[in-house]
Amino acid sequence: MAERSFVKKAQTVVSQTKKRPSSSSKAERSKRAEVRPQVKSASGPTKKDTDDLFAKEEQYKILNAELEAKTADIVRQAEQLMREQSEVLSTPLSTLLLTDIEDEDNSRVIKPQQCAVQEPGLKAGTKKRVTLGSQGMCTGKQGKESHFKAAPSKVSHADELAAVEDSADFFLTKTIRSMEEKMNDSVALENAVEDNDVTNAGDNVGSEGVSDAQIRVLKAKLRIMQEELDQLSCEYYKKDDENAKLCAKIKELEEDRARLQRTTSVQQTQIEKHRALAEESAKKCDGLQLQVSGLHKEIENLNRSNKQAAAVHSTVEVRLNRALEEVERLKTQLNKMKQMNKDKISEEHQSKENLLAENKMLRKQKAELIMGFKKQLKLIDILKRQKMHFEAAKLLSFTEDEFMKALDWGKS
Repeated sequence: MAERSFVKKAQTVVSQTKKRPSSSSKAERSKRAEVRPQVKSASGPTKKDTDDLFAKEEQYKILNAELEAKTADIVRQAEQLMREQSEVLSTPLSTLLLTDIEDEDNSRVIKPQQCAVQEPGLKAGTKKRVTLGSQGMCTGKQGKESHFKAAPSKVSHADELAAVEDSADFFLTKTIRSMEEKMNDSVALENAVEDNDVTNAGDNVGSEGVSDAQIRVLKAKLRIMQEELDQLSCEYYKKDDENAKLCAKIKELEEDRARLQRTTSVQQTQIEKHRALAEESAKKCDGLQLQVSGLHKEIENLNRSNKQAAAVHSTVEVRLNRALEEVERLKTQLNKMKQMNKDKISEEHQSKENLLAENKMLRKQKAELIMGFKKQLKLIDILKRQKMHFEAAKLLSFTEDEFMKALDWGKS
């Protein structure tokens, strides 16, 4: 942005300075056109020797050659200044400041020499033109300074850029003043030649053929120079229009710069807020990092304990598997034992039932035997009684009735 504003300011200054010499040259040419017919009308028909005419012709040729050399030198210097201007626009600002200081030293050395060489009559005209140009440049510079003062300068960097731009404006005004001085020197020489033409017009009236040829040559040159001046004026007006457009663009860019400065200030405050938030978040992050490191340590300890527990668990699982295998083996053995016990119990139960059945049978048989034995005892008793009865009957000789009664009694 600073380089663009510098380029635009340089173009505005060049356009302002180009306006002044063109107006002054037009005024001088109008004065010359007014002076020449007056001189011709005032001068009477005088005649002199042809030697004087040839001498004056040679003087005019010498003056013409000098003028052409000076114009070529001025064109060369103008081209050099344009090159320097392009180099200044392409070079950075730090190198511009150094070149400004060197040019000021050179101008201080050159100006006294130019003042000593110039004639007193030429000094007055050049001083007027230089003062007019300098006043115009100062007014342009003051307008620029007031314009830059009106713009809001919130940042110190903008002030530094304005100072650098002012130094660049000073450099451009100085170079343009030197060009004006050289142009004024050439114009003063032309005025001196025309004054010599006016003073020697009476001498030239006698030899009208030679003077008319010189006038035609000079008119042709003047026509060519007028055409060149018209071309330069057209280019100047084009540049002036471009300069106006660029000034409008500069205003727009300055408004954009002010808006961007406001946005940058707002963004700067937001950046500071975000920095504060970032610092707080960084502190929180540090605390969380410490917590994370502690948690990592705890996780490492837990991993170690988990590894130890896994090792213990693996050993316990091995033992458990072995115990389960033993339990399975014991279960199979227990099932076998249970089956064997069941078989034994069933066998014992069956044997018990058999024994109980046998016992019942034996008891029945015992009861039957006891009953039979009792019956046999009764029979024995009966038989013994009968025997006793028989013996008693035999002894006592009982009768049959008593015997029957005894039988009946034994049955009952």
